[in-house]
Amino acid sequence: MPKNKQQEAQEKRLQKNIRQAKKTRADAKQGKTKSARSKPSKKGGFFAGLKADAPQTVQQSIPYREMYRDGICRLTDTLYTKTVQFFDINYQLAQADDKAQIFEGYCDFLNYFDASIHVQLTFINQRANMQDFTRSIDIPPRGDEYDGIRKEYGDMLKNQLQKGNNGLTKRKYITFGIEADDLRTAKMRLERIETDVLANFKTLGVQARSLNGLERLELLHSQLHPDGQEKFHFQWSDLPKTGLSTKDFISPSGLSFSKDGKTFRVGDHSGAVSFLQILAPELTDRLLADLLDLNDAVTVNLHIQSIDQAQAIRNIKRKMSDLQKMTIEEQKKAVRSGYDMDIIPTDLATYGEEAKNLLQDLQSRNERMFLVTVLVENIAAKRQKLFNDIFAASGVAQKYNCALKRLDYQQEQGLMSSLALGTNQIEIERGLTTSSTAIFVPFTTCELFQEGEALYYGLNALSNNLIMANRKTLKNPNGLFLGTPGSGKSFSAKREIVNVFLLTEDDIIIADPENEYGPLVQQFGSQGQVIDISPTSTNYINPMDINLDYSDDENPITLKSDFILSLCDLIIGGKEGLSPIERTIIDRCTRLVYREYLQNPCPENMPILGDLYELLLKQSEPEAQNIATALEIYVNGSLNVFNHRSNIQMDQHRVLCFQLKSLGKALKEIGLLIMQDAVWNRVTANRSKHKTTWFYIDEFHLLLKGQTGSFSVEIWKRFRKWGGIPSGLTQNVKDLLASREIENIFENSDFIYMLNQAQGDRQILAKQLGISPHQLSYVTHSGPGEGLLFFGNVIIPFVDHFPKDTLLYSVLTTRPDEVAGTKA
Repeated sequence: MPKNKQQEAQEKRLQKNIRQAKKTRADAKQGKTKSARSKPSKKGGFFAGLKADAPQTVQQSIPYREMYRDGICRLTDTLYTKTVQFFDINYQLAQADDKAQIFEGYCDFLNYFDASIHVQLTFINQRANMQDFTRSIDIPPRGDEYDGIRKEYGDMLKNQLQKGNNGLTKRKYITFGIEADDLRTAKMRLERIETDVLANFKTLGVQARSLNGLERLELLHSQLHPDGQEKFHFQWSDLPKTGLSTKDFISPSGLSFSKDGKTFRVGDHSGAVSFLQILAPELTDRLLADLLDLNDAVTVNLHIQSIDQAQAIRNIKRKMSDLQKMTIEEQKKAVRSGYDMDIIPTDLATYGEEAKNLLQDLQSRNERMFLVTVLVENIAAKRQKLFNDIFAASGVAQKYNCALKRLDYQQEQGLMSSLALGTNQIEIERGLTTSSTAIFVPFTTCELFQEGEALYYGLNALSNNLIMANRKTLKNPNGLFLGTPGSGKSFSAKREIVNVFLLTEDDIIIADPENEYGPLVQQFGSQGQVIDISPTSTNYINPMDINLDYSDDENPITLKSDFILSLCDLIIGGKEGLSPIERTIIDRCTRLVYREYLQNPCPENMPILGDLYELLLKQSEPEAQNIATALEIYVNGSLNVFNHRSNIQMDQHRVLCFQLKSLGKALKEIGLLIMQDAVWNRVTANRSKHKTTWFYIDEFHLLLKGQTGSFSVEIWKRFRKWGGIPSGLTQNVKDLLASREIENIFENSDFIYMLNQAQGDRQILAKQLGISPHQLSYVTHSGPGEGLLFFGNVIIPFVDHFPKDTLLYSVLTTRPDEVAGTKA
């Protein structure tokens, strides 16, 4: 029976996995894992960790017995562990009160682990495959007229990538283990602990997820292959077919340890493991953050073992009794020697006071005692780079009055204790209270580097890493670009527009009150159209246009009637608005005017404003005559620009730009409202095609009053489920908070691109968004293209200095001197 292509591909992959795993096993059996185990210490005795049955292969060194599909790993006959990956939150940039709250929450989190649970926190900074990173930001050519722009934009991204350390992936894990007689018992307890750990992370505002067995193996594979080049190829179905174990698929080609016992080699890389000797009487929450901020491949592990509370108190009381006994001996000696018995050695007095304070903490301040081992693993491609990295890490430790000590002749134990398995083979522990352990706060500052249709938003001001984000992944992708004139609002929005155009198939609509976007849209050639709306223009938009998908309701007239009422309210409502009778008449005529079109929905039957005017004249009520008289100037008078059928083929172009500068005062607000309704029509038409529509509104404050303000609120509330992504650009933050209704726009925006702010606006935004003084400094007297990005729960300071020697920059910039230079 002939094999299909899928079966052949599966067999080829399986054979490849078998060859790779067998090669790994063969390399290991050649003795590549042997270390200087037989060399005794010159100080006499033997070095720590020496075993009679020392492992001879990589597989024997890796300290686990079996990995299960659900993520449980059996390390010994009775020790089982699970791993949870967690992500960063903005701790270092948070306000002092928020920091204190996070710290207290983390203390409670640590107190959850009793003496029966071993905990390992693993922080991995690892060099990734730069080809993969470059590929993730690449904009592939499509063989059309825009490939030149794609290449220029792609080259810009690659140049920006070189400025940061995006080749360094940062991951955080917590592994917890318990003793159990069998797998079933272990599974029940580990799942209960896992649920509690995830709940505690959620309380802290931290995203977390549990790893299954395949993901844990992939994690171990990445730790044992530090070059990031070799891909992990494994499926559970490979085990019975190959007769190999999971260790064969994660093991490196070789593992060796130097004769001096200070370094090791894993694959083609050199590494060393050190332990942190805590000398400082008080620690700071910057120690761990600074270690992880090093631009080097480093793995930091904290092994934490809680001590039974009653046992801890007994131990301290025992120590206090010993200190008291020593004090009495010193006092006796003083009396015999003839000097004051109150004079006792300083150390005794100090230790006695510390023991008393520690006992008080344990008994009345919700503190526990933990045994903590802090391991720092450095790995580099060359030995000299390794020593430089170790020196840099030692400098960070010394800065905080600690010391980084190499694990002499314990490098294998240190390496295995650095794997995210939950076992600690290093018997160097330091007793710390809950608050002292929690000072190693595992949160620093968020990075934002998503894949897929991720767009570029500048560089992280703290790490220089690329900020790549996909607004579609947000719960609410609505956005705001806020900043003073000249801070770069329009430039940032234009850059996003270009990115959307080049990377996606989405449609883009721009409301341009100052006629600034025309040159950019013209760069899109046949895909872009600039529509000038003015009394003298030949571009017409029919305010009566309706799409049969205009509303979620079965009858689209209901929502359209609201729009016509808003339009008439603008024209004749005055301060008090339309009267109930006037509203009833307009609603009646609106339903009547669409009757013919609904019966036969062809373009020729689409009503215009004049048809509504004629219907109003036929009504018997005197109010109808008043409404018709008010509409007359817009139907037969000098402002009849909106009394025509639409002659704009909106569905023929991906990018539309409505230029509104020439409308004049009399038509400005009406034109904005009609433009909003036209956009709604386009969005509803695109929804049926499952196509996203991006809508940019420059000078957004112009739309935040009266009927256009109400319509804007509707857009911000409802566009998301219609496949629309609106973005407002404004310098007038106060207008966004002018009323409770308008304030909803702020609350319904999960994307805020905040540039330099005026002094009055800074305080308003700080209160509205909960910005710390340190974060506020990034929007205080900042340069163009510098500020804060709010992306969901993530807050990142950014810098976007777009290269000026590009064609795109000349099109994107709105600075008068640069625009004049370009034209010249």
